[in-house]
Amino acid sequence: MLYTHIEAYFNVHVSFQVFATNMEIVTHLINDTIEFYKWTLTIADKRVEKWPLMDNPLPTLAISTSYLLFLWLGPKYMKNREPFQLRKTLIVYNFSMVFLNFFIFKELFMAARAAGYSYICQSVNYSEDPNEVRVAAALWWYFVSKGVEYLDTVFFILRKKFNQVTFLHVYHHCSMFTLWWIGIKWVAGGQSFFGAHMNAAIHVLMYLYYGLASCGPKIQKYLWWKKYLTIIQMIQFHVTIGHTALSLYVNCDFPHWMHYSLICYAITFIILFGNFYYQTYRRQQPKRDAVSSKSSKALSNGTLNGLSKASNGATASGNKEEKVQENSGRRKRKGRAKRD
Repeated sequence: MLYTHIEAYFNVHVSFQVFATNMEIVTHLINDTIEFYKWTLTIADKRVEKWPLMDNPLPTLAISTSYLLFLWLGPKYMKNREPFQLRKTLIVYNFSMVFLNFFIFKELFMAARAAGYSYICQSVNYSEDPNEVRVAAALWWYFVSKGVEYLDTVFFILRKKFNQVTFLHVYHHCSMFTLWWIGIKWVAGGQSFFGAHMNAAIHVLMYLYYGLASCGPKIQKYLWWKKYLTIIQMIQFHVTIGHTALSLYVNCDFPHWMHYSLICYAITFIILFGNFYYQTYRRQQPKRDAVSSKSSKALSNGTLNGLSKASNGATASGNKEEKVQENSGRRKRKGRAKRD
């Protein structure tokens, strides 16, 4: 009995020591993370620290967390409800995004040209030069546009287009908005302009397509170029990797850890977009051709069969009517014979 109590006490004591050690490790880890974050703030871009959403990462994280929460609750809310049409809303939204992305592209292109930016290697200039501030402001608008793009998913869910909310869709939207906060906070200029102004130009075409598609079937029949948007996006990621690798090769004065992170990030998009392109336009193409041919045959067969059934039905009914008339005639003749 005494031995059992001693063993139990020993086990509790050991468990407490393990718990205390783990808590100490966690505490040190949290403190080190806080100290590292404070250090990074000393090298952050002072020009943007008072701009909306840029003081600290909490607002951005709160928006992204709300987005993920809506991904979970939205389908549950819409489960037993009719889908919203939102046609006019989508037209206004998509064409507004066309103008916003065109504005971002124009501002980045014009400001970078005025500042004499190099497309090979451009370090960040943290001065208050008007052209440099203009580049930083355009990049901030680019970051904001990624937050606005969360509405793409919201509209999909409200319209019950749940099949459109894929892993690629969520990963692309959530990561772009969250990671670009880091870009604006520390490198609002320099090499950052290249990928942003290229992506903004592609989004002009993309939202133009969506805006025209929202106008209805009369316009949709002319939108044959959807798959080429995916191809352009994949080309963009390859160009990004090539441009970033070139910057590393020439030892560009830009944070190398961001270069390596961007290459890894672009590779994930190449894999995901490549899989999407294959699944949508390559793998399913033979199936679509087979289904379309079968449906056309079924349609013609259905029409012919329908007509034959109708004619057969008419013939059968005609035969029945003739038989009824013959039987009634026979009954009348028998009745006359009996009376006679």
